Amino acid sequence: MTTKPAAATARATVYGYPRQGQSRALKKAIEGYWKGRITADALHATAADLRRTNWQQLTDAGINEVPTGDFSYYDHVLDTTVMVGAIPARHREAAEADALDGYFAMARGTQDVAPLEMTKWFDTNYHYLVPELGPDTVFTADSKKQVAELTEALALGLTARPVLVGPLTYLLLAKPAPGVAADFEPLTLLDRLLPVYAEVLADVRAAGAEWVQLDEPALVQDRTPAELTAATRAYHDLGALTDRPKLLIASYFDRLGDALPALAKAPVDGLALDFTDAAAANLDALAAVGGLPGKRLVAGIVNGRNIWINDLAKSLATLGTLLGLADRVDVAASCSLLHVPLDTAAERDIEPQILRWLAFARQKTAEVVTLAKGLAHGTDAITGELAANRADLAARANSPITHDPAVRARAAAVTDTDARRCQPYAERAAAQRAHLGLPLLPTTTIGSFPQTTELRTARADLRAGRIDTAAYEERIKTEIQEVISFQDKAGLDVLVHGEPERNDMVQYFAEQLTGYLATQHGWVQSYGTRYVRPPILAGDISRPEPMTVRWTTYARSLTSKPVKGMLTGPVTMLAWSFVRDDQPLGDTARQVAFALRDEVNDLEAAGTSVIQVDEPALRETLPLRVADRPAYLAWATEAFRLSTSGVRPDTQIHTHMCYAEFGDIVEAIDALDADVISLEAARSHMQVARELAAHGYPREAGPGVYDIHSPRVPSAQEAAELLRAGLKAIPAERLWVNPDCGLKTRGWPETRASLENLVAAARTVREELLAT
Repeated sequence: MTTKPAAATARATVYGYPRQGQSRALKKAIEGYWKGRITADALHATAADLRRTNWQQLTDAGINEVPTGDFSYYDHVLDTTVMVGAIPARHREAAEADALDGYFAMARGTQDVAPLEMTKWFDTNYHYLVPELGPDTVFTADSKKQVAELTEALALGLTARPVLVGPLTYLLLAKPAPGVAADFEPLTLLDRLLPVYAEVLADVRAAGAEWVQLDEPALVQDRTPAELTAATRAYHDLGALTDRPKLLIASYFDRLGDALPALAKAPVDGLALDFTDAAAANLDALAAVGGLPGKRLVAGIVNGRNIWINDLAKSLATLGTLLGLADRVDVAASCSLLHVPLDTAAERDIEPQILRWLAFARQKTAEVVTLAKGLAHGTDAITGELAANRADLAARANSPITHDPAVRARAAAVTDTDARRCQPYAERAAAQRAHLGLPLLPTTTIGSFPQTTELRTARADLRAGRIDTAAYEERIKTEIQEVISFQDKAGLDVLVHGEPERNDMVQYFAEQLTGYLATQHGWVQSYGTRYVRPPILAGDISRPEPMTVRWTTYARSLTSKPVKGMLTGPVTMLAWSFVRDDQPLGDTARQVAFALRDEVNDLEAAGTSVIQVDEPALRETLPLRVADRPAYLAWATEAFRLSTSGVRPDTQIHTHMCYAEFGDIVEAIDALDADVISLEAARSHMQVARELAAHGYPREAGPGVYDIHSPRVPSAQEAAELLRAGLKAIPAERLWVNPDCGLKTRGWPETRASLENLVAAARTVREELLAT
């Protein structure tokens, strides 16, 4: 096969683009709709304008084929649930009465109806709404959204490609609906689902689609022979359709592995593969199957998940290798760009030279276009771009920001003893019970409390210079006083200071550690209208001075009850940052762990007897392939223990995790050796408590009884029922009562009511236990 035709036709594309728009316009419009400030028509108009703006930005940059269907009001998996008609029975009445309100009810719940469960999208920090399926599920096609958005793009004169979640991934991400046997396999519904996909494909073809992309990232995970057989059957059936567009099957986040031969042989028209971290494995696998003769290969060569500039010369070499493996090779980012911020041009506080090391969505789009141009026309066509890229890469590699000899020496000197508490848990537990004097079923919260309008205004006024630091700190004190007073009156047993001084649980610490960069406008969607600004971990990490001791100590002065010190753990500091890519993650985690160890020890020295080091990202960062997990879990659990192992036995160490599947990391949770762990459990109906029990987890645990990601207020009776379910798995002397997660995003009225109900539930169940 000659390489020239594949190179000459190379085009640039992406799989998706940030949805929020400049200044998070979508978030503001949706929340305005929820609060009744704007109409549904106004919300739809804002969304349409954002789509047009995105497509225009992509087209102006040189993208030849824009994606449609990647835009979402809340979540693209939820959009797929609507597309295939798998709306849960409890939401159907609302969806039939008003499609938009029914959609948001599935996402957020109502006072009367619980939402769909939420969990992490593979190993990213994006959350999706988990489909609920059962043997009685009836699928029906609803392609209105997909057709409408394609029609909008075509009307602008653009070449557009609808992007859909593929049927395998949709079913493999689903779970049994409430009341369905736990061992029900949603994949058994494949033959029922494929005709619906066939109908959607026919609809978008009729609307003008030449190509459709079906995303199958679930196939980069380890899959059973039965699942691989299902993939073969699915794409044989869909490929055999006559009334369909050309099919591009996309995978990302890892190597495709055993699924690649099946997809390569399927009667589809192209594959999209990840050639960033998985480049070598996917290259070898492609060569092993003889390439993709007669098919299109979309090479995801620009990292869609991190923010460092691409090594253009290295990427061009990889692309050149691919030319002999397909009839047509196009260039793309490795996954949807929704995982990175919009544009570095908005950042004014990062030094210009350092800013040149960074690529957000718009810069990554330019890299894709440059690589496609270089592939199609040769390196002479991009000489200037290659020279500038080489200079920027060299500047980063040689910068003193990236290397601190003292930090590296400390990390290199670590021993096994440094990462182990001196006393076994049984001895620690006895010392903590005597020291803290807590009741049976102690109540607490996860850490953050609602960020009030007054607080946000004060923070904005401080940034704008309208108030000075002293005035801002008085506002912080007032917030802490109110939070402590409420918790005391409500009857909670272990209090928190509410974290009013923290803009974000990672950014707050990153801004106080050397080696981190903070953005002003680097917003990334976490779920729904929740956006975060991940800091950038650019160099070696150290802690110049205490970060939390002052405010925790102030809160302790306001109450006689224990107040938890609140920190973010080392793995989460990495996972919720854009982490450096020039050294192993384990080395970076160890540096962060030592910085946090210093903070933990200072909190204890100041009199704090309960310290929580949150690790909600421990599960989400778990490698997608089982073979890669032991090495990750070894450094991840060591980093946590390095952070926490320097305290006395009567100092109680807590950790927290939320919104992930925990069953496959229970051993790692155990290996953290935390005295107490709190976990999300309300939406999953105490599944994690059962998983801990099955493992024989020996320490204390607080499976959440209050779902904080929904505005509904759970009754005391509801919380008590969840608590009783937890007691079936965890003995009362080791069971805590708490919400699923922090309360930062909730309002005060619902927070007060929910926590009062939580305390009432704990008292009711405590009295039941004491009466038996």
